[in-house]
Parts: sequence; structure tokens; C-alpha cells
Amino acid sequence: MSPSRLFCLALSVLLFTAAGLVADETPPKPLHMVGDHWTAWDPPTSFPEGTEVYIVQRGDTLWDLASQFYGDPYLWPQLWERNSYILDAHWIYPGDPLIVGVEVTPVDEVLSPDDDGTGDMAAEDEGLGLDSTATPPVQLGSESDIYCSGFIGPVGLEFPFEIIGSEYTGSSYDDPLRAGYGSSEGHVMDLSLGDIVYVSGGREAGLMPGVVYTVIEPKGVVKHPVGKQTLGEHYRYNGRVRILSTQDTTAIAEISHSCHPISVGSVLMPFTPEPVPLARYSGMIGLNDPVTEEALVDAPMIVLADAGILSLGQGHVVYIDRGAEDDVSPGDLFTIYRPTPSEIPPLMIGEVAVLSVGETTSLAKILDSRQVVHVGDRLSPRVD
Repeated sequence: MSPSRLFCLALSVLLFTAAGLVADETPPKPLHMVGDHWTAWDPPTSFPEGTEVYIVQRGDTLWDLASQFYGDPYLWPQLWERNSYILDAHWIYPGDPLIVGVEVTPVDEVLSPDDDGTGDMAAEDEGLGLDSTATPPVQLGSESDIYCSGFIGPVGLEFPFEIIGSEYTGSSYDDPLRAGYGSSEGHVMDLSLGDIVYVSGGREAGLMPGVVYTVIEPKGVVKHPVGKQTLGEHYRYNGRVRILSTQDTTAIAEISHSCHPISVGSVLMPFTPEPVPLARYSGMIGLNDPVTEEALVDAPMIVLADAGILSLGQGHVVYIDRGAEDDVSPGDLFTIYRPTPSEIPPLMIGEVAVLSVGETTSLAKILDSRQVVHVGDRLSPRVD
């Protein structure tokens, strides 16, 4: 098992305690009686015929139930996705019903290197009666795709708290393992998992032990690749900290998740869990019916690549210039096109899936690519 997977396992076990409770969060309120049990949610009371339903028992967690029903605890976001009445995945209540449905297949198990996405269509054309909707839903990315990327927000966005020091502040850096990491201000520049940091704000600012914050690093203004207008500023997620204790005006925290180096001066925003979206995806569509050039004139566009990568391909995370204001939702699929300089139809490059949605921009992942993908490539909603 890789170190990153071991860490994800350890983190998930910490997040999901024996009662589906997380020490990092305040319990939802108020509880109310539904049938014969107490719950904070409004669970459904009837289900379509054939739906597989499980009743939550004391000690259950989504992590354990995903392992039981799907064979992989890392698929717990899919169980949460299927039961949207649960507003916080950290809290499930004995007596509540869970739709477990059919087993979810990870996207890398559905796709193969030689799959051109035409198999089901060809079978239908041959009259075999295969229905593409019968393809099981797949996980379109991973938690790290969402929690280690970021968002495009207003320029100069203000955040409530920041890291003002670390356990290494003022040390002599005699430890050779940390040689070269000290700044002129006496801070260790690169902090990571397990390091202790000090946070501005304390009890007087409403900070409480156990609460988790995302560590943010502003990465600069984002310009539209065509119109050159300002889209906003890129704010990268570098990791998370968990508040250990609070004083009147300061707090002590531990870095509980590290994606990128964390430094003193990093700002913090409240951590909000997001499920990894699902969709029925079995590979790229065929090349025989591209969109017209006119359809791409005002089409969505890839405007930024995570980590500033220029040559993109399958597995890379990107940002697009459409969001909730444009009715974009997590799980939406787009085909990537590149206009051609002649009368040749637009070139199909690949496909992306939307992972997380902001007001005017969204985070997406390239699921497949035939050629190198670039910032500025256009997107068209996938049509099967």
C-alpha cells in the first residue's frame, strides 16, 4: 500500500468514529423523532421497487458500509451521493435508511487504454439492444483532486484566520533534516503533516477545538486566455489544520492533511467536505459526429491548469470558465474540442468531468485525451 493511501486510510479512520461522528465537527441540530428513532435529517420513507435499502445500526460509518457493500471503503463518497438527504457525511443515525443500490465501479476499472468509447454504440447499431444507461456509475476523480486543487475566487479575497507561527519559530535549525528551511524572520518555510502551528484568532473569534480549516495560498490573478479579462484569483488548497486548543486571541493547531508545502502566513478558511461526483462514463464518444465551429464560438473553455502545467492529458485537473450561474453541476461531462484554421471540423481532443462548482468557474478533471490538451481548448456538453 502506498504512503499516500496509508495516510488517506488513517485520516478517514479519524474522521469516521464508531457512531458516524467526527471529532472535527459540531453535531447537527436539532434532532427530531422520525418513526422510532432520533435523527438530524429527513430520511425518505418510501423507495422505488427493487431498491436495496440498509438500516443504519449503532456503530456504523459510511467508511465501513462502503467497504461492506462496495468492497472498498474509499468509495464512501458514492454512498453519501446516493443518500442526498444526509447533509453532513460525518453524521449518520441508527434507524435511518441508506440506499446502497448497485456496486459503484472506479473509473480506472471501467476505462482501458484501447477503449474508444464506441463499443456500446456499435452494439446498439448492430441491434443488440444494449442501453448505455446500464453502465454502472463511476467515480469521476478522487478526494485529492478536489481537496488538493483550489478554486478561482474574487481578487484579494479576505480570509478569517492565518498561520502566524509554528513550533519551529525562533529555533536554531540545528537539525540537519530541516537545514535550509529557515527564513530570515525565523520561521520554517515548509511545514507538513503533523507539524504544530499557531493561528490568529482564538476563543474571542469563535475558534473551537476540533474544527478543521483548509490552508489557502493565493497563486495570482487569472486572465481569460482569449478575452484577457480578469476571471478572478487562483486560491490553492495546500492542506488542512485541526484546531487543538484555543486561547483568548490565538489557537494551537496541527497540520492534519498536507498537499503542498505550508508556510507561516498562509490563510485559512473553514473546511467543507465535498463528495466525489458520479456519472455513467464508459469512454470517449466516437469521432464521426463533431460539433460545428459555430457551436464553439461562445463555448466553455479551459482557463487554468492546476500547478501551471502547459501540456495536459488524462488525469490532470483544470479549471473552466463556467459555474453555478451557468447551471454547471458536479458530474457534468464535456467533450474537449480545438477549432481548426480551415474548413476541417473542430478537432476532438478529449473529455473532462466537473468535480467541484463555484459561482462562475468550476474544477474539472480530464478523463481521457487523444492529444495534448491546452489552456484555451473549448468544451461542448457531452451528447451520447
